[in-house]
Amino acid sequence: MKSLEHLKKVDPEIYQAIADEIRRQEDNLEFIASENFTSLAVLEAQGSVLTNKYAEGYPSARWYGGCANVDAAESLAIERAKKLFGAEHVNVQAHSGTQANMAVYFAALNLGDTILALDLACGGHLSHGHAHNFSGMFYNVVAYGVDKKTEMLDYDHIAVLAKQNKPKLILAGASAYPRKLDFKKFRKIADSVGAYLFVDMAHIAGLVAAGVHPSPVPYAEFVTSTTHKTLRGPRGGFVICKKEFAKKIDSRIFPGIQGGPLMHVIAAKAVAFHEALTPAFRTYQRQIVKNSKELANALSTKGFRIVSGGTDTHLFLVDLNEKGITGKDASSALEEAGITVNKNLIPFDQKSPAVTSGIRLGTAAVTTRKMKEREMHKISELINQAVEGSDKPEILKAVRIEVLELARRFPLYPELKQ
Repeated sequence: MKSLEHLKKVDPEIYQAIADEIRRQEDNLEFIASENFTSLAVLEAQGSVLTNKYAEGYPSARWYGGCANVDAAESLAIERAKKLFGAEHVNVQAHSGTQANMAVYFAALNLGDTILALDLACGGHLSHGHAHNFSGMFYNVVAYGVDKKTEMLDYDHIAVLAKQNKPKLILAGASAYPRKLDFKKFRKIADSVGAYLFVDMAHIAGLVAAGVHPSPVPYAEFVTSTTHKTLRGPRGGFVICKKEFAKKIDSRIFPGIQGGPLMHVIAAKAVAFHEALTPAFRTYQRQIVKNSKELANALSTKGFRIVSGGTDTHLFLVDLNEKGITGKDASSALEEAGITVNKNLIPFDQKSPAVTSGIRLGTAAVTTRKMKEREMHKISELINQAVEGSDKPEILKAVRIEVLELARRFPLYPELKQ
């Protein structure tokens, strides 16, 4: 990481906050499924002088002068994303995944139109229709869920709901669903009622890019994603769409919902797309899934119930009811022990979203640190000790020591250690 000497001199309080966060990331095991560690190249691009440049509009069609260099950066980001996902059109300006989703809604729908989307308690996202999110306020959202026995999507039931409610748009995608999505089935359902198919692949974009998860791009009119999570880029979003919707999507992003794009972030996105086109990235994505399966299986042997019985992706949910602890308390104990997870609702949860019966674990970040199946077995032991000893400070302290030893064997940025 570049020196922070100027920041330390100008603003020692912010410097300290960043220094403490560097230490936290280095010394903890990160299992929040939506988080990852970018490369140093991505960090350098995002921390560049491109942050100084306003560039409202699009390459070769800006409102301001002096945009030749940022035009080059954005054009590279677009072309690399198109190549990576086999896309007809890509917009890389969305500041976040939710803003990317907003652009699709505004391009495809009128206020009050009906959307069919995955329920939050079954793995959906706030921007898929939560009552307190703009998506739930602006549109009539009908939720589909998972089968109570299998805890997997029931496509036949989704088809029934579609015929009953005649949505204008069907949304596939999730923030806490551990199984592969069948986009061909979603396309068939959408066609049966004349609906658009919109896929939010924010969590699985890296897996899709590497061919580890089926791609939604051939099937959906619209696909959105973040550039962090499994894609391992900077925080931000992008939109993929069919050519016929290109002008509408672009106009909904700018001037529809955003002004000046963040050119330093777009440059960092271009770097992430470049990295994702390499063979090493494909190997990395395969290891993410291997680690996810291994950790889920190892925890299962220790008495943890894994929602849906396992995982096909980078994440899985753990039902803690049989362990007699809430998701909130488990995540707090694990954090004290140096293992970061998030509390999470499980399907048909009887507890509130503030408490929850489960936790969500993702393996993208620890896989970035080169950890493999052997480490997943060790981590399962540490998680079990921390959960079962959640009310015993001495146990959490002992686990913390082991976590620190493991984390330091796999440095966050080994290039800086040489």
